[in-house]
Amino acid sequence: MTSAHTQQLTVILNQHQQNLLENWLTTLTSKLGRKEKSGEFEIRRQAEQFLSLLARTLESGAGSDTDGNDWADVRHLLGEVSRTRALQGFSSLDTASFVFALKEPLFDHLRSILGEQPAQLAQEIAATSSLFDKLGLYTIEVHQKAREQVILRQQQELLELSTPVVQLWQNVLALPLIGTLDSARTQVVMESLLQKIVETGAMIAIIDITGVPTVDTLVAQHLLKTIAAARLMGADCIISGIRPQIAQTIVHLGVNLEDVTTKATLADAFMIALKKTGSRVTVQNTEQ
Repeated sequence: MTSAHTQQLTVILNQHQQNLLENWLTTLTSKLGRKEKSGEFEIRRQAEQFLSLLARTLESGAGSDTDGNDWADVRHLLGEVSRTRALQGFSSLDTASFVFALKEPLFDHLRSILGEQPAQLAQEIAATSSLFDKLGLYTIEVHQKAREQVILRQQQELLELSTPVVQLWQNVLALPLIGTLDSARTQVVMESLLQKIVETGAMIAIIDITGVPTVDTLVAQHLLKTIAAARLMGADCIISGIRPQIAQTIVHLGVNLEDVTTKATLADAFMIALKKTGSRVTVQNTEQ
């Protein structure tokens, strides 16, 4: 964008800012419907800020390089808009529309001013379009990064929720596993179990794999690493939920579980844990 193009755009922004704002907001609400109308006050505030910052930036002589320092304030505002919309569930296209929707009102003013100079009008529209394309693409980039952060945070939260460590008895913990174990989840499992051992001083940890669909060499290695880490913290481990199919698979894989106590059910493992901790459960006869 040359200085001549910048000057023409700056004049329009300064002299017709209110008209641009209203036409821009009308375009936004028509494109996005209820999503945009639900936050109309916030959108108006952001639009007013954007127009003021854009005019100020162009007046300062900023070139077409929107990655430069001259455009830092504009990028900051667009970044806030993009991150907010990402959290609100807007798509990247909806987010970019915040910038793209301003094109048409600007083009209308350019046509009214340069309608009798088609060559210059074409140059002005091309330069303006190029500038807003860059700004729009920037909002898409920020939106995608924000969505990736949200997804990563949700994945981490799901991992933590899917590996609850519960205290069954004094000195006895239980870690019920459901689903497939991979390296990332095993790390969360290990950290959750070790943290709970530190908090409770537990002597026994029951790892229940009833909900684990298959056990392969990798899963078995993950389990052995978790057991070894728990032992270093002073807690012995019992594996429960060994179904016949899983038992056969472990034998075929040649995984050595000789020094690990295993039981078919969580109830059996719990009884072993009580014995190891010196606790007893008595059954009272309620018959009269």
